Amino acid sequence: MKKTIATLATAACAAVAATASALELGQEWDKVFPLSDKVSHRKVTFGTQYGLTLAADLYEPKEAPEGEKLPALAVSGPFGATKEQSSGLYAMRMAERGFVALAFDPSFTGESGGEPRRTASPDINTEDFMAAVDYLSGLENVDAGKIGIIGICGWGGIALNAAAADPRIKATVASTMYDMTRVGGNGYYDADDKEESRRAAREALARQRLADPMAMAGGVIDPLPDDAPQFVKDYHDYYKTPRGYHPRSGNSTDGWRTIGAQAYSNARFLFYVNEIRSAVMVLHGEKAHSRYFGEAAYKYMMEGKADGYPFAGKPNPVPGNKELVIVPGASHCDLYDGGGKDAIPFGKIEAFFRENLK
Repeated sequence: MKKTIATLATAACAAVAATASALELGQEWDKVFPLSDKVSHRKVTFGTQYGLTLAADLYEPKEAPEGEKLPALAVSGPFGATKEQSSGLYAMRMAERGFVALAFDPSFTGESGGEPRRTASPDINTEDFMAAVDYLSGLENVDAGKIGIIGICGWGGIALNAAAADPRIKATVASTMYDMTRVGGNGYYDADDKEESRRAAREALARQRLADPMAMAGGVIDPLPDDAPQFVKDYHDYYKTPRGYHPRSGNSTDGWRTIGAQAYSNARFLFYVNEIRSAVMVLHGEKAHSRYFGEAAYKYMMEGKADGYPFAGKPNPVPGNKELVIVPGASHCDLYDGGGKDAIPFGKIEAFFRENLK
């Protein structure tokens, strides 16, 4: 059966790759972290069902026995970041622990293909994760029945959406997660969860489409105002300093296409997450401003109802493999790279995947 799955996966990947355009990737090491001597690394590309080509870094453990089929992970996020930042670090650390790990740039961002740049789509971004599973399933050293995903920050919500859509994903970690569709439609802490606020935002975006649809906005504010909230200071400390700055990251530079995430405001990622039968870990820092996203997502996933989610569902059919992990003292950005205090519980993440990728 596993041989049949791998053969079909290889054929599917080849079919998609045949329609994907070629990318010219830089080969120099330009990550914001040093390369571990325990892993091998190479640049790869793979196609999506939308005809886009994604760029990725593939990390593999050097000590893996020859011919052994390994569990694999696809990693992406934070939203607006690139594979040279947090997702690459997660992938490399998991490769050190014996996993084949793929950190990819989402469609329209980083070194991946797609025009216009820095644009988001609920459907396309969910497909990005599923296409990464396609790619990993076709690798000779990967067990196609043992594939998980890690989504960081805004890609945590996307990861949960992908896990709900694709039963090939056997385990999911949503780390320091945002639900970008919830904040897009409701604002932070649902402060704008009213028709009048959404109407005003829609009218502004409609005007922007005619005025200049290619205009960029956002990125991490720099210089910091004196009264900046702590979480804004944390973002600045990561994206605007050598700790995490990268020139291809919209969060580090000039932001996102102003209308680039317009569709997110009218979508909801977590509608079916209460039906995820595979394993899920929702991971947050105790002091993270985003913690409410993860806690509500976990509650909705388990109970079929939660604050912030007006849609009703039934309790999860397989609740025993879901967990909420809160890291003491950690902020949102501490789970990007450890925050200088090893805040990312890689040992716990490894144990979770070992238990659920069997």
